[in-house]
Amino acid sequence: MSDTTMLPLDGLKVLDFSQFLAGPYCALKLADMGAQVVKVERAGMGDLSRYLYLTDTKIGGESTIFHAINRNKRSVAVDLKSEADREKLWTLVRDADVVLQNFRPGVMERLGFGYEAVKAVNPGVVYGTVTGYGSDGPWVDLPGQDLLAQARSGVMWLSGGRDDGPVAMGLPIADVLAGASLTQGVLALLYRRAVKGIGGRVETSLIEVLADLQFELLTTWLNDGHRTPVRSANNPAHAYLAAPYGVYATQDGHVAIAMGKLDLLARITGLDAELAGRDAFAERDAIKAGLAERLKTAPTAQWMAGFIEADIWAAPVMDWEGLVDSGILRTLDMVQRVERGDVAMDTTKLPIRIDGTRPASGRAAPELGDANDLLDTGW
Repeated sequence: MSDTTMLPLDGLKVLDFSQFLAGPYCALKLADMGAQVVKVERAGMGDLSRYLYLTDTKIGGESTIFHAINRNKRSVAVDLKSEADREKLWTLVRDADVVLQNFRPGVMERLGFGYEAVKAVNPGVVYGTVTGYGSDGPWVDLPGQDLLAQARSGVMWLSGGRDDGPVAMGLPIADVLAGASLTQGVLALLYRRAVKGIGGRVETSLIEVLADLQFELLTTWLNDGHRTPVRSANNPAHAYLAAPYGVYATQDGHVAIAMGKLDLLARITGLDAELAGRDAFAERDAIKAGLAERLKTAPTAQWMAGFIEADIWAAPVMDWEGLVDSGILRTLDMVQRVERGDVAMDTTKLPIRIDGTRPASGRAAPELGDANDLLDTGW
C-alpha cells in the first residue's frame, strides 16, 4: 500500500514538537497510517536522538535509532526562542489537525505553544502530550526517562528470580507504550471531532502506561491485602503463575513452557511422578528445579516434538537471527526498505493491516530542516 490516498489518515496534518521516543513513536504510527507529519527540531542540532548511538552503527552519519523512529516524516528546523521563527511556526500550528509534544510540564507554555495558546487560534486541534509523571503532583519535575520510570513503577520486581535484585526491561517499554497510548487517544479525539466538531487535549505519562501494563497483577495486589508476590526462585517468568511456567535451558538452547499438565510433562521428560503430583504453586520451585534438570539432557527440537504432540504450550527461545530465519517476518510482510539520498536501511512496518494490506513507505527519516519551505508557504 504505497499510495497514501488509500490510507485512513491521508490528508491529516500533524505538527510534532516531541523528540527522543515517546512522542515521535506516536507520530510514527500516525505517519504510517497516512498522516503528513512535520517534525519541529532545533535549528543546527535537531532532535538529540539523531546522535544517540545504541551501537556504533550509523546511517548517513545519524543514529539508526533516529531513523527507526522518524521514517516517513519531514522536518522544520527553527529556533523556538526566536520571535521570527515562532511567528513562522504559527503558520503551521494554525492549520494543524494534531499537535504533539513531550516536553516537561510548563515548557511548551513558556515557549508560547501550550494547549490554550494553540486552541485559541486553532479551536479544532487535537493536542497530544506525553510527560514522565503527569502535569502536576510531587513527581512533576522529575526527569521523564524510561529507565527511571521503570524504577519507580514497580515493574522491575516482576522479572528475574526470587533472589535477584530488580531487573530492568531490555527495551524502552515505557516510551513505546506511552507513544502507543497517545496514538489511541489522538485517534479517539479525531473521531470525536469528526462526529461532534470539537477538538481536545489528550495526555499520558510514562508512569501511567507502566501502571496500566501491570493492570492484572496490580489489581490482584490491590485486592489481596497488598501481599507482594514472591518470584519463583527457579526459571522465573511470572510472579503469580505456578509451575511449569518459565524458561528452561536444554542441551543446545532454551525452551519456554507456558502451560501443560504436570503428569504429561512428567511422562515426556521423565520428571519424577511424585514431584509432578505436588501442588503446582506451593511446590513451584521444587517442581521447576526437577524439570530444569531433566530438560538439560536433550536438545530443544526433541523436547518440542513431544510438547507439540501432547498439546503442551511451549516454544523454543529464539534470538533475532532465529526469528528472521524462521521466515515469519517475511510471511507477515513486516520488514521494509527506506531510503533518502545516501541513506538506505531495513526497518519494520506498521503492525496492522488495513483492508488486507500492510501500509509501507519508502521514505527514510528526514534531513534536518528539509521542509523549512513550509514555514513560508504553509501546509
